Amino acid sequence: MSTQDDRFDDLLSYIGRELDFETDFYNNSYLDRRITARMRRTDIEEYGAYQRLLDRDDEEKDALLDSLSINVTGFFRNPDAWEKLRPVLRELTDNNRRVRIWSAPCADGREPYSIAMLALDDDEIADHRIEITATDINHDTLADARAGVYETSQTSDIAEELEPLDDYQLYVDQDENQFTVKDRVKDLVSFEQHDLIRGDEKTDFDLVLCRNLLIYIDSSFKVPIFETIRGSLRTDGYLMIGMTETLPTECRDDFEPVYKQQRIYRRS
Repeated sequence: MSTQDDRFDDLLSYIGRELDFETDFYNNSYLDRRITARMRRTDIEEYGAYQRLLDRDDEEKDALLDSLSINVTGFFRNPDAWEKLRPVLRELTDNNRRVRIWSAPCADGREPYSIAMLALDDDEIADHRIEITATDINHDTLADARAGVYETSQTSDIAEELEPLDDYQLYVDQDENQFTVKDRVKDLVSFEQHDLIRGDEKTDFDLVLCRNLLIYIDSSFKVPIFETIRGSLRTDGYLMIGMTETLPTECRDDFEPVYKQQRIYRRS
């Protein structure tokens, strides 16, 4: 007789096979939270019953895939960390050359747009030298990011998120609770689909932001992700990770802390 754990493992195998989602990359507690949230929405209590629903309902497959794609984000999330990013951007753009920045994963676009707004808002940052590449694995999320339209809700107060700016209305058009990013901000950002774990390695970036992804990733895959990030950075390039994240022990010799408390490092 199969146990609940067996049925959960069977469901993960089904998701990997039928939805082409690499469940092995993520820790099981994260996967279980996202899956059971979808189960509650469909009034299903058993993993086996939910798998049968997925087998006959393509819309639920899409909804689960969207839920599994990590998209918790916000403009200027952890404002203290963004304040420490200011001098980094000032230094990088002071070198009279193009500055390449990678936001991975970018979720709904608020992180790369925050970088662009910060550059435009700070007179000591040469925004015309900045080029931001924003990537995510989720095609639908990227479409939302390119649109750049956000709404205040019970869980997200956009005006409050934009408070680090002197005057956020220079960078977004507001219609009641809807905020649309202006073209001058969008012009600094290009979006593309990319799998940070399985995708091709990128090169020659001056700054990589990989924030609040690693807390969901299985420990065995964290080192390969950091190796990819290290390979994407120029010598002395900067890395910024999430405030609750840490560098894997195996990678600590590759990065020296610049603002350790705010999780900003330089490639050694």
